Parts: sequence; C-alpha cells; structure tokens
Amino acid sequence: MSIYNINVKLENGAEYSLERYKGKVLLIVNTATKCGFTPQFEELEELYKKYQQDGFVVLGFPSNQFLQEVATAKEAAEQCRLSYGVTFPMHEMIKVNGKEAHPLFKYLSSQANGFVGKSIKWNFTKFLIDQDGVVVNRFGPKVKPSSFEGEIQKLL
Repeated sequence: MSIYNINVKLENGAEYSLERYKGKVLLIVNTATKCGFTPQFEELEELYKKYQQDGFVVLGFPSNQFLQEVATAKEAAEQCRLSYGVTFPMHEMIKVNGKEAHPLFKYLSSQANGFVGKSIKWNFTKFLIDQDGVVVNRFGPKVKPSSFEGEIQKLL
C-alpha cells in the first residue's frame, strides 16, 4: 500500500488519485472552521504560497468528527477562502477515526503515531509526506505550521 494508491474527492465531488502529487512534498491536514486552531489556515496558506513553485502542496480535509465544522465540504471550503484566503485544495467532508475513517487517514495514522497512539485526537493534525510518498512526520494540533518550515525546506 502506498499513499499514491488512494483516491480522494475535492469539495465539489471530483475524484482523483493522490498519484497526481508523486514527486511533490505534501502536508495533509484534517481541518475544521469552528475550531480554536482555525487561525492555522493563515500559516498553512503562507507556506503553500511560499513553496508551491518548489513542489509543495497543502491538502485540507474538513472533518466534523469533533463537531467543529460547518454543514458541508463546499461551505467549509468557501469559509476558508473568504476568512483566511485559502487557495490550496480543499476536499470532501471525511471522518479521520474509526471504522468509517477515510482510507487516507487510516493510512496516515498507521504510518505515524501521535502523542498517545495512532488515532487522531483533534482537528489540525498535520502529516508531512516526502516526494516518494513516505510519511516523514506527524504534528499535533497545537504545533503551528510555521514551526516546521525548516523540515519542509529540507525535503524540497
């Protein structure tokens, strides 16, 4: 199994394979627009804009598993764009834990344990993936994206 074998859907329902990002550095984040960590969208967008030309992509996946998201993926993406200027790809509403967890987050969690095990404890858990699709680090919700900019630079 590889991250590149997983299909995801954008907020508009368009499905694609993560293979499209082979050779790029990814930062995959479970997001929520009504969360105390929502201001991290600004830092995520700054990093995306700064390193996009070098092959860096941020992928946002809204989740209401922690009851802090708006009604639909499209509404969540719209709020991210309007409130935080987000231009990176936003995806369908997903679950990140349990039997109904999206295959992507099952895979990511199996590759990198969090502070207290594999499950995702809250919104804005971030996974850094290298150009070969290897999960190189997992950052908890309290870790600001700017704090690991050096790791992104090294991978690029």
